[in-house]
Amino acid sequence: MLMCYESLRDLPLAEIEIETPIAKTTSKQISGKLPVIVPVFRAGLGMAEGVIKLIPSATIVHLGIYRDPETFQPVTYYSKIPPDIALREAMIIDPMLATGGTAVAAIQHLKNCGVRSIKLLCILATPPGIGKVQVDHPDVSILTCCIDPELNENAFIVPGLGDAGDRIFGTH
Repeated sequence: MLMCYESLRDLPLAEIEIETPIAKTTSKQISGKLPVIVPVFRAGLGMAEGVIKLIPSATIVHLGIYRDPETFQPVTYYSKIPPDIALREAMIIDPMLATGGTAVAAIQHLKNCGVRSIKLLCILATPPGIGKVQVDHPDVSILTCCIDPELNENAFIVPGLGDAGDRIFGTH
C-alpha cells in the first residue's frame, strides 16, 4: 500500500466539491481515468490487495507470465486488457524483479496495447533486473523496497525470498 501511495504522487488532481454530514467543502481526487493495476500472475496477486485498498475503483488487468525454469525466459500465457487501456497509466505489480525478463515482457505487452505511461512496483529487485528494465524501457519508473545484490545459478534473488508465488499461495 505504501509503494502504491508513492507511485501515485505525480498523478494530476482535480478539485471536487463534496458534502460531509456537517457542510459542503472541496477536496481533491485523481483527475481523468484511474490507473490500471497489472498484477503479473501469480505472485503479483499478493500485492494487489494493498493497491486496491488505495484505489478501490481502479481497473485490474489480468496478465499471466511465467519464467521458463530451464531457459529463464518469460512466457505469456494469459492477457485480459480493457479496450481503453491506452488512455490510462499502468501500474505493473510483481514482488520480484530478478533477471528483468518478466518485467520487460509485461512492459512490452502493455506498450503493444498502446499504453504510454507505465510504472513497475516490486518489493525486491537486483541490479541486473533493474539494469535490463532501464536499458529496454528507460521511460518506465521502477519503485522497489529493497535491492538485493545478486542472482544464483537458478536466477533467484540472493538472499531473496525464493519463488514469491509459491510462498504466497503455499505451493512450494
